[in-house]
Parts: sequence; C-alpha cells; structure tokens
Amino acid sequence: MGLVVQKYGGSSVADAEGIKRVAKRIVEAKKNGKQVVVVVSAMGDTTDELIDLAGEVSPVASGREFDMLLTAGERISMALLAMAIKSLGHEAQSFTGSQAGLITDSAHNKARIIDVTPGRIKSSVDEGNIAIVAGFQGVSQDSKDITTLGRGGSDTTAVALAAALDAEVCEIYTDVDGVFTADPRVVSKAQKIDRISFEDMLELASSGSKVLLHRCVEYARRYNIPIHVRSSFSGLKGTWVSNEQPDGQGEESMEQAIISGVAHDTSEAKATVVGVPDKPGEAAAIFRVLADFEVNIDMVVQNVSAASTGLTDISFTLPKSEGKKAISALEKAQGSIGYVSLRYDDQIAKISLVGAGMKTNPGVTATFFEALSNAGVNIELISTSEIRISVVTREEAVNEAVRAVHTAFGLDSETDEAVVYGGSGR
Repeated sequence: MGLVVQKYGGSSVADAEGIKRVAKRIVEAKKNGKQVVVVVSAMGDTTDELIDLAGEVSPVASGREFDMLLTAGERISMALLAMAIKSLGHEAQSFTGSQAGLITDSAHNKARIIDVTPGRIKSSVDEGNIAIVAGFQGVSQDSKDITTLGRGGSDTTAVALAAALDAEVCEIYTDVDGVFTADPRVVSKAQKIDRISFEDMLELASSGSKVLLHRCVEYARRYNIPIHVRSSFSGLKGTWVSNEQPDGQGEESMEQAIISGVAHDTSEAKATVVGVPDKPGEAAAIFRVLADFEVNIDMVVQNVSAASTGLTDISFTLPKSEGKKAISALEKAQGSIGYVSLRYDDQIAKISLVGAGMKTNPGVTATFFEALSNAGVNIELISTSEIRISVVTREEAVNEAVRAVHTAFGLDSETDEAVVYGGSGR
C-alpha cells in the first residue's frame, strides 16, 4: 500500500464548506488504497489576522510568544478537518508539528527543520488512520519551545514528512490548477506547465512565483520527492515537479532556449550604500553586518568607482520585512565601514524570465529587454544566471512588464484563460 502526503493551503480550507470538500477528497484517496498523511495551513487569512492582532497588542511582536500565537491557526484547521473526516466514516487523528516529530533549530519565526522523527505518524497510519498534521510549525531541539517555519512553512512541512515517510508523492493542493507560465492573476492567458524540473521551479520560486516556496522545492530536490501541484477545487491533473526532464528538453534541444515562465516579486526592497571606499574588504564588511543580523540578500550590484573620489555605490535587494533591521544595522556600522550615506526604496518589483539554454542564446536577452522597453518599463538593477534573467523596476509597472515579456516569448495561451478559484494562490 503506497503512502501519499497531501498539503492543503489556507484557501482550500477557508471555511466549513471548504473543509468538508477537502475531507471528501482525502477519503477518496484512502478508498483508492492509499495511506494518507495530510498537512494543513491555517484557514483563509487566519495567520495574517493573527499577525495584525499581535501588532495591535505589541509594536514589536516576535519571538517565542509570537510563535505560540501563530501556530493556533493550523491547530484549528487540523482538528476541524479530522472531525470532518470522521463524519464521513473514516478514522483520523490530528497532530501538532511537535507531535509529528518536526525538529527545528531555535530561530523563532523562521526556524529551519533539522530532523524529522515521525514515529507517531507512522503508528497512526499503520493502524488505519488518516493522519492530519498542522503545517508551518515544529519544536526546537534545544529549548523545546514551539517554533514556526516562516512563509511557505506548510509546504516545507509536507515535503519533509514525505521524505521521512518515504512517500510516493507529495501533493500540494492550492486554488489554481498547477504551476503556470506566469501568475494567472496578472496574465489571464498564462499556460499551465505539465512538467517542470526542480532547477527551473527553484528559479521561479526564488523569483516570486507564489505556488511553491523555494525552501519546499530545495527540500524536495535534496530527497528526490516528486511534487504534484493541483487544485483542491477541481479534479484536473496539475503540474509535476521532479528530476525528470520535461518534454522538449532532451539532448536534441540542448542548444535551444526553452522558456519555463515569467515570475514577479513585490515583496522586496532596494538598499544602496553610497560612497563606499573602493578597496578590498569593504563589500565583505557590509554583508557581514547584514549576515550577523540574519538579513537575507538577493540581488547585488556594485557601480564602477569614481576616479576622482575612489568611492563606489553598492545596491542590493532584500525582503521588505527585514528593511528596518538592515538599515539600522548598517547605520550603526557606518563608522567602521566608512560609507557616506544610505538609501532605501520599498516601492520596487522584480521581474524574472526563467528557462533552460538562455546563456547560449543571445536573442533571449535582446527580446527580454526589447519587451520591457516597448512597454515603457525602466530598469534599475539587472542580475543573470544560466537559467534566469532578473531586473528590478518600479512596483507600479510590474504587471504591465510581466504581460509584455510573457507575450514577447510566445507564452500566451491561444485557447483557454487560466482559472483562479479563489484566495491568493497559496
């Protein structure tokens, strides 16, 4: 009897009707002879509402008690879903992340999984139960406190359990029919991708694609766990994410660029350190300060230094949520680094084109920048890799830019429009 791990996002269990619909799908899998382990997110916008509530109580809500608060949402979902499954005549048991054996480090609000010991889950499933696990949470190995995994934590929980339980597949259920060539909320003619490699999905996720978070994909690639992204609102086949080469990407097409999609991200800000002495060690000093404060950096660009002053500017992008912390840390280190000033801009967006064979096809770069130019989109930063081109532009221009690039590379569907069943795509 094969085992499958299913994960349901907040939009899938947003209300009682959604929970009952999900319960029927889970029971169907059980009837088809599968052992089923389910991971659930908090209902609808519960997590955001709890964050807002915490902000009203404390302006600096974080740490241990913040994690205790946020994990309540998933516990509500798991208990209600277990009740719904029992009402359909099947046995179900719910487990918190700690009960399920999700062991993490001690970093509250963005903990990382360091071990999974799913003994209780195995026992429950072997006894014929459907195991329901609260996503997004674990327990610190050192302090034994409850921790949360950060945004996308339920996806990571599901893949981690799938790896530990040697599951056949990890099914991620959301409110769209799979992974698309662009966000269907922005590009109505976006096409569903039937199969995509871990590498391309990692780039899309890192560039802002909301269907899967990059931590989840990294974990799946490391343990070779196939992911099937599907909609909980339909019975359609979704997108398979795996090590297998997608159709059209065999050896015969290695010299041709194959575009996977266009992603965008409005959750980042741009910081510029102005007037940095152009000498060895200065960039290292800047980014060491940020690393010590656990600030994640994405794109980095250094200007050519001015011959008259010997000074240069270093710009980088980072999550908006970490902007205040980063600027405060750099301000405190101004004396030791010796820069002139700081600039911070949180009204930016990143647009990324992802695909294989891009490095050996100059026409890809030209088409990308021509599309942005024709749409009147100004570029502030550029970053490239072998399978990605990313640019930073103004936030208000991002939707038009995504549509322009999507059309320029012939990704628009000629038939159906993409369906968004509800929610935010998570």
